[in-house]
Amino acid sequence: MSQFTIHTSSLFDPKLKIFRPNVSVTVDPVSGLIVRVFERDAETPLSEILQPGDIDLSGKYVLPGLVDAHTHIFLHSYEDLGSEGMQDFDANIRDTIARGLTPGPRLFVATKVLASTGSFECRTENSAGGHCLPSSADAVDGVEACRQAVRRRIAAGADIIKFFADYRRRIMRYPPAQQHPYIAGVLHPPKEPNPDYMVFSKEEMQTIVAEAKLARCPVSAHCATLEGAMAAIEAGVSTIEHAYHTTDEMFEQMVKKGVILVPTLAIAERLHARRFDQILSGVKRAHEMGVRLACGGDTGTYPHGENVRELELMIQAGIPLSEVLEACTVGGWEACGGDLCGRRFGWFEEGTQADIIALCGNPEEDPGALRKVDFVMKDGRVWKIDGLPKGMF
Repeated sequence: MSQFTIHTSSLFDPKLKIFRPNVSVTVDPVSGLIVRVFERDAETPLSEILQPGDIDLSGKYVLPGLVDAHTHIFLHSYEDLGSEGMQDFDANIRDTIARGLTPGPRLFVATKVLASTGSFECRTENSAGGHCLPSSADAVDGVEACRQAVRRRIAAGADIIKFFADYRRRIMRYPPAQQHPYIAGVLHPPKEPNPDYMVFSKEEMQTIVAEAKLARCPVSAHCATLEGAMAAIEAGVSTIEHAYHTTDEMFEQMVKKGVILVPTLAIAERLHARRFDQILSGVKRAHEMGVRLACGGDTGTYPHGENVRELELMIQAGIPLSEVLEACTVGGWEACGGDLCGRRFGWFEEGTQADIIALCGNPEEDPGALRKVDFVMKDGRVWKIDGLPKGMF
């Protein structure tokens, strides 16, 4: 397969945070990489330079492939096998896609999440036909056990270590009738039946991060409380997930330590409707204070295919479109570990992965255009063109 060139009339450059006119991108389908990015002479008609095999995306709005930085690929389809990723099998799915055996997105997986005993153990340990379904969390206690757990996750193929900084540890005091959204199963519950508490000590969190760094592996922390978030930031995590209770001090520490915020607004919209405006304001404040953002909606807790909702809500929060697009491209790459990924994606440059999409409309004029994806390329292979799938069947 020979190299070919994609010609655009409007291409979003995440590094400059602008749409650039008349940019062409040459792709090597063998390596799956971009080999050249250049600006065309606006005076030369495209018909004069278009070669056989080239792709004409003029009239469309071209972006790097978007990154969802927080997903659960098996949350509902295989819920009895573990909500964080069907035990370690998310690594198998990643490898199946990477080997070209099945189509799919590029995955960076956590396998099992780390949590302490009695916290987020995902209560799937129910007997079924004489078999006991295992917990989907790697529940550990103490510094040495945390160190061993990180090593187990690395050995299982994890690209990123995820741990719960806090959770509803005392949930069985007022057992829920329905957990999401929380509905108490008792007649007269207190105002806050099961608040979140820290599940690891600071020393345990620091051990998790330090051990992950030895393996050059990024660390993600689920944080529902300010206390948990501050401890995770102090420990040196790569990303904070959720963080629906925030302060300026917290954002200052995130900026100081280079910690990325993945706000997961799309699930917050569903679970925290009463205080959702406050959550949106917090994300806007984080952006104003210079906190690094990545787009991740907790996809899988709501239907896959609705990933774009996170972008729409970040725009609704008051973050400029150009900043949102940068957050879900370069920001997503950084949330996945940056150069620890072993590859570069999320922007147009020689040597980056040829992940390219095109929209039918101008998102600067109509954010709804983000839902009108007309063209999809991953690793130099076209999967959708002129709005129709290609090579899927």
